Amino acid sequence: MENKVLAKVEGREIKESDLNLLVKNLGQNAAYFQGEEGRKKLIEELVMHELMYLDAVERNLENDWEFLEVFNEMKRSMLQQYNLRKMFNSITLTDEELKDFYEENKNLYYLPEMVKASHILTDTEEKANEVLEEIAGGMSFEDAAMKYSVCPSKQVGGALGQFGRGQMVKEFEDAVFSMEVGQISHPVKTQFGYHIIKLTDHTPPGIADFEEVYQEVKDNYFAIKQEKVYKNKKDELTKKYDVVIFE
Repeated sequence: MENKVLAKVEGREIKESDLNLLVKNLGQNAAYFQGEEGRKKLIEELVMHELMYLDAVERNLENDWEFLEVFNEMKRSMLQQYNLRKMFNSITLTDEELKDFYEENKNLYYLPEMVKASHILTDTEEKANEVLEEIAGGMSFEDAAMKYSVCPSKQVGGALGQFGRGQMVKEFEDAVFSMEVGQISHPVKTQFGYHIIKLTDHTPPGIADFEEVYQEVKDNYFAIKQEKVYKNKKDELTKKYDVVIFE
């Protein structure tokens, strides 16, 4: 993409990339500068930045003791962060290391029992039984949900998505986790009314495959390596330089 020149101040080019960086640094406030007018204001702001810089140089502000004090503190902080970043960027991870870490820590990648279910919610048991009769007569569960359910999930055929234990009220949970895939329940009473439940999927508890949790394994192992590299560097530098801690 062309890095278009948007303005010039004393020969210094202000480019599209400068504008993009300013927008990025504005974060959520960038929303206030949408459209052509907003773009013009931001370009004017970039021009002002250059003018302020030129003015500061002309007035020799870079040699003010106050500026030098702030500058040196910023430089110190930036060097610290840069050194840390270079240290952590040197960390390498091989697939073999990751697989070994996964095998040694499989308990970290335990997947709880999960189900997928749909339901039809009615106000009375009598109505729930009438709906069950229609389903037995050939109406699809999804059509029955859209026609009779009083739950907002009716818009998607009663689908509730995937969930585990502890996410539904007890009566509903006890019923759904005791069903077979494809089974439709008798009316189940809860504080919300009477539910007709259809179990659409069931995943037993177990350990996730390496490929499924590859990124998680990588993140976990990187954090461990990062901590080790940090500690080793700390030990090395503490021996190298004089350190006195008073508290």
